[in-house]
Amino acid sequence: MAAREVNMVKAVTAVYPTVGAAENVYDELVADGFEQEKLFLDRDHMQVKVMTPDSGYREVEEVLGRHGPSDLWSTQVQ
Repeated sequence: MAAREVNMVKAVTAVYPTVGAAENVYDELVADGFEQEKLFLDRDHMQVKVMTPDSGYREVEEVLGRHGPSDLWSTQVQ
């Protein structure tokens, strides 16, 4: 029996200094074709969270990093 590949998912979260910066990141992710169902904008905490497979992590990190986050982290989810 062949081993089944498991596609792990990461929750990538970034915190921004302003709500406007967080909104700009969210808008850029939508414009870049990320599924809105996998994007979360928390205006109260000025955070953007993206659910992405491991294979998309670098692209997400690049977009989030372009807008000067004060913090950026990821957690593995299933």
